[in-house]
Parts: sequence; C-alpha cells; structure tokens
Amino acid sequence: MTGVTDRFGQIDPKVLIVSDGYYYNGKKIDIADKVAEIVDGLPSLEKVIVVPYAGDGSALTSKIEKAVLWRDALGDGPGGEIEFTQVGFNDPLYILFSSGTTGVPKCIVHSVGGALIQHLKEHQLSNGLEPDERLFYFSTCGWMMWNWLAGALASESVLMLYDGSPFYPDVSAMFNYAEDEKWAIFGTSAKYIDAVKKSGYRPGDQHNLESIRMICSTGSPLVPESFEFVHDTIKQDVHLVSMSGGTDICGCFVGGDSTSPVWTGEIQAPSLGMAVEIWDDDGKPMLEGKGELVCTVPFPSMPIKFWNDDGSKYHEAYFARYDNVWCQGDFAEWSEHGGIFIHGRSDATLNPGGVRIGTSEIYAQVEKMPEVTEALAIGQTWDFDTRVVLFVILAKGVELDEDLTKLIKKNIRIGASPRHVPEVIVAVSDIPRTKSGKITEIAVRDVVHGRDIKNREALANPEALDLFVDLPELRQ
Repeated sequence: MTGVTDRFGQIDPKVLIVSDGYYYNGKKIDIADKVAEIVDGLPSLEKVIVVPYAGDGSALTSKIEKAVLWRDALGDGPGGEIEFTQVGFNDPLYILFSSGTTGVPKCIVHSVGGALIQHLKEHQLSNGLEPDERLFYFSTCGWMMWNWLAGALASESVLMLYDGSPFYPDVSAMFNYAEDEKWAIFGTSAKYIDAVKKSGYRPGDQHNLESIRMICSTGSPLVPESFEFVHDTIKQDVHLVSMSGGTDICGCFVGGDSTSPVWTGEIQAPSLGMAVEIWDDDGKPMLEGKGELVCTVPFPSMPIKFWNDDGSKYHEAYFARYDNVWCQGDFAEWSEHGGIFIHGRSDATLNPGGVRIGTSEIYAQVEKMPEVTEALAIGQTWDFDTRVVLFVILAKGVELDEDLTKLIKKNIRIGASPRHVPEVIVAVSDIPRTKSGKITEIAVRDVVHGRDIKNREALANPEALDLFVDLPELRQ
C-alpha cells in the first residue's frame, strides 16, 4: 500500500481507476481492503472508478464512499465523436515513477512529442514494425515497457496483451499464445528466457513460430547462453534484439540494428539518434575497457522535469557526474564488433582491490549452472577493502556444500577472471526485486552493512530483505 501512496501521494491525483481484483497462477486475488487503504492515504481523490474484473465491483463500491462503477462513470447513451485537442510538443504526457529502492520514487514527467518520436523511431526504424503487425511485450503496467508497447498504436500495429503469470498453466503458455495469434514481435525479459531455458522446454519443437521475426529482451543483460538457447530451441533465423534504456527516457539507448549481424552476448548498436559513448572517470571517451554509458547530445525523450522539483533533483540524477552530459548509470563496454556489453548498474559495481567489476559478469557464469536458479552479488566492506559476496538461490534438492562452492568459484575464475571470484558464497531462499522484476543489489548491500532501507515498499517482495540481516557467514 505504501508503495502506491509514496508515488501517487506526490502528485495529488483527483481520480483513481482500479480493478476489483486480478488473477495470478489461476488464483483470484481480492484487493478491496488494499484499495480502501490506498484511498484513505490519498486525500486529494475526488472519485474512484471501479472496473469489474475479478467480480462485480460491489466489494469496492460498498467500502469506498466516493467509488463508482466504470459503467456508471461513463453514463448512458450512444456516445459521440472523439474530439482531439492540439497540444504542444513539450506538453506533459504521463508520469513514470522510478523504482524507489534508494529513496522516495522520482516522478519523471515525459513529454507528448518526445515519447511519441522515441517510440515511432524504435518501433518503425529499429524494429521495422508495420501497420497491422502483431506486437507483444510481456510487462506489468508498472514497467516502462508497458508505455513502450502502448506507443506502438501510433504505428497502427495490433497490441497483444496478457495478464497474469507467463508460466500459467505451464511453460508453454506464451508460446501457445504466440502460435495462435501469429505474433510478429515477441518482447520479454532476459529472466524469462533464462527460466524457459532452465525448464528444459524446447518451444520450437512444440509450436509453429513461423510468424515471429523478432524477439526482444530487456530488463537485464542477456547472457551468451540465452542467445544460443533462443536460436537453437525457439527459432533459428529470428532477429534477437537485446536492448537497454530505462524509465528515465521511456526508450532505449542501445538496441537492435536490422542492417548488421547479431553477435552472441552483445547488444548490437547505439539506438538511432542517440549519441552514446562510454567514458572513464575523468570524462574521456573509451574505446576499450569498461566505463560509464553516457549520451553526449540531447535527445527527444529526455524528461521535461521531475514533479515538484526546481531542477536540482533532475540535475543530480543525470548531470552531476559529468558536466552537461547525461550519465545513465550503466557500467558498459564496447565490443570488437561495435556492439555494447552492459555489465550492470554502475552504482552496484563491485570494486575489490580498486578494480571495477560488473555484477552481470559474475551472473553470466553462475546462472548457466543447472544447480543455480538465480544469483545476486554485492561488495562488502571488509578488512579495509571490499570483498565480493555472492548469494545464490539453488535448484530444488541442491545443497551448497564444499564441492558446489568450489565449482561455482572455478566457473567464475575460468569464465570471467580471478578478480571476479567471490570470497563468500551464501545460499538464500529468495532475492529482493523491484516491482518490474529487477533484482536490487543496492538494497541487499545496505542491509548487509546495517544501513536503513529508505523505501522497502518499493520492492515486490520486501520480506526477502530479512534473509540478509546479520548473516553469520558474513561475520567471518
């Protein structure tokens, strides 16, 4: 509940539109009590409009005095013609909220023209989206990829929507949908592709996926093994686009290029019109080695402002690191083919012995092991330096014994480098993640160091943080 009020409470909304529940993994989830709490926490609300979805809506209208059903809010009658109002390019379109895992969520205001041009460019020029083609992107409404998907209406494409678990009733769910509705573009996350791979399912053997010409992946770096899995088991000739951007720009800094080859493990190129460079700590461009991903020239979908900000928070978020140059906060590197590797968030970069290491380089070696379901790495201050600590969720029936610990370290040493090898490996049952599904290394790092977590409610599973409190393995 606090996660909602922390966001919406900053903008004083007058109308709240809610469903009366939802379904997940075949179960109906009632949210009447939660919505009532949210309404109490938003005194600016004048009306609550209830969309019956999991019921008839009465559970909410009976609890909330200012609530009305969707049909009653619309009223009766045949309706009329839609009237379109001319607006300015920089007029506000919508607010997207940051994850809020390091403080109160930022209210990022995007412009009508900026978001429209960014999405038209990415959909039509980068992805070749044609009118009437079917586009699917698995996303919750709280992730900017939902806004990116909705933007494809400007290209006259057909949006394919899905609500619920992508693995219900089983791993074939999304591929059944793709086959039945003949998707042209299948958008998802790197974690979803990895989960399908670890399940042992081979979609291409079970489904006719001829209509799919492109698979897009974002949310976290797509590891080489996932590239191979897609082309070996889903579709051999599909254009696999790994892309990276953010809520901040509601689009991509780097992504696909239909004119160049796809190299395993690489993002193909900077997005069109994005002056992407990789800089060192002194603000000098790097052609080799790892550094900060920056954009040296303004671009259309830069936010027009943060809500209730005099400009100082905006500047601190993107321009404090380098003077008048956008710094995205991604730890990146050019490939020999002119592509890009994203090694993780730079604020979560590990620094043992003064050497910067991206967490994704560790995950790439660990998460391809069948014994490991997921991993999270942090740097722990220890003995006047930083040591790498790796947390792992193990496959069912697997125990973290001495042999598995040695094997994990060996794989990291061989696949990455001796510098990447964690000093400590700890098995956990869960890993905290944001509501868009991204693991949150910074929150875990703060818990391990005994720091207060400013905004636990920003996490989808805040209870997972308790698993990292005062661990005996980290005291020795």
